Amino acid sequence: MTTYDRIYAIVRQIPPGQVATYGQVAELAGLIGKPRLVGYALYRVDMADDIPWQRVINAKGEVSHSVLRNGTDYLQRAILEEEGIEFNAKGRVDLKRYRWRPSEALIEQAMGVMGDGGDGEMGRWV
Repeated sequence: MTTYDRIYAIVRQIPPGQVATYGQVAELAGLIGKPRLVGYALYRVDMADDIPWQRVINAKGEVSHSVLRNGTDYLQRAILEEEGIEFNAKGRVDLKRYRWRPSEALIEQAMGVMGDGGDGEMGRWV
């Protein structure tokens, strides 16, 4: 399984009406400290794929805007609003209310595929 496949597997589990941060997805995918990698992976997603890319936002609770996204940042907000997620006047989502809280089983599963890579360091994917 590639790094991007691990990211997509986590993102597919975020239910409608909830969001995760790039850092949260990175951590669950065993990529602690690499939220930008999650962003790069989601940038490559085809709109026709079954990956709910729109449910991943930044740690401020905002949709990350970029001219490179060709308007998909505005589309992301519209899709999230259709799913029932509300934005405040500053364009932020209340993460206390909408943040995805994965089940203990999912966290244990994520931890189960992480292990000691022979170098004595835990937390690396093998």
